[in-house]
Amino acid sequence: MDVPPPVALLHGYLVVLLAERAAELVVSTRNTRRALATGGVEVGRGHYPAMVVFHAAFLAACAVEPLLWPRDWPRAASLAALTLALLAMALRWWAVATLGARWSTRIVVLPGLPLVNGGPYRVLRHPNYLAVVVELAAVPLIGGAVITAGLATLGNLLLLAVRIPAEERALGAGRERALPGRPYPSPRDRP
Repeated sequence: MDVPPPVALLHGYLVVLLAERAAELVVSTRNTRRALATGGVEVGRGHYPAMVVFHAAFLAACAVEPLLWPRDWPRAASLAALTLALLAMALRWWAVATLGARWSTRIVVLPGLPLVNGGPYRVLRHPNYLAVVVELAAVPLIGGAVITAGLATLGNLLLLAVRIPAEERALGAGRERALPGRPYPSPRDRP
């Protein structure tokens, strides 16, 4: 089988990734609306627009960098990066499937519900964020976009330094409001 050149492989994968992101947004919007309608509380709104802009810029930079600054890039490195990107996508969707209706790109907590501890959450506290870390490093490297890989990794670390503590605080507050003996609150128990 003839492997496409790295830039073509990257651009093809970006089409798949854009479709995947669109599916994520559909699922997230539906789940967020349901959670808010049933007493969910959203936190961390302040950093959310920065995350959206960051991820959109990431996708654009992945597409553009190899065109503006082409470099020789080994096909073996492209295939290794593609493999990592696909594994990251699989981990993300495993996390999404495990959380079900509770998954969202926003931080929305349903007070009183226990933390999910199945699927990847049995071994990882934040599997979705691990998937994003791997993805932001690997996807650009499919096409040799090393500058994008480096800057995206650094930018993501800054975002996660805000995002993860906000989520931990929200999850902790939700657990504190749980009623003893009743892990699933009735509607009258919700704020």
